[in-house]
Amino acid sequence: MFRALSSTTVRWRPLEGEGLEHLSLRALEATAGAAIRAESVVIGEHGGRPYGLRYLIDCDANWQVMSFLIETTDGRALHLLSDRQGHWRDLNGVALPEFDGCIDIDLAGTPFTNTLPIRRLKLSRKAGTAKLKMLYVPFDTFQPVIDGQHYTCLEDGRLYRYEAEDRSFAADLPVDEDGLVTDYPTLFRRL
Repeated sequence: MFRALSSTTVRWRPLEGEGLEHLSLRALEATAGAAIRAESVVIGEHGGRPYGLRYLIDCDANWQVMSFLIETTDGRALHLLSDRQGHWRDLNGVALPEFDGCIDIDLAGTPFTNTLPIRRLKLSRKAGTAKLKMLYVPFDTFQPVIDGQHYTCLEDGRLYRYEAEDRSFAADLPVDEDGLVTDYPTLFRRL
């Protein structure tokens, strides 16, 4: 459905306020188990407050998140590790059972993390709707929470519906041949 991953760089801008994201996505030699690395720099604003941050997400060849790191320019950071079975821990090895069952992550302020469940699940129109528990991290607090999200394939390899579990928000997301969002109605547009 999607092409084999090669190195690519994309940029998105928010449709409201100031900001820009610059993402580099590449395949890795599987020396430490990671096969895919997403590395990005994001500048933006939330509630009128500007922010700048960097994130790094390592995934296995099946697009399952192994670890992620978010660092702000003012020194805050969050680094979590996953066993790819829905169990999370911090860098000291302390288990975080409150996030059990979360396979995918959703980082606020970027359309990239929509690619993770789209690529991992290989959804087709015949598959119906996938109901997911996401580890959601807002960029303002860095306090992860569980967020229910639904994904439905509307057009194989081209268009997916994202819907909040509480039905407070939905968007139809067109993607490119890499599964990267090209247009996120009301939120982001690819440059």
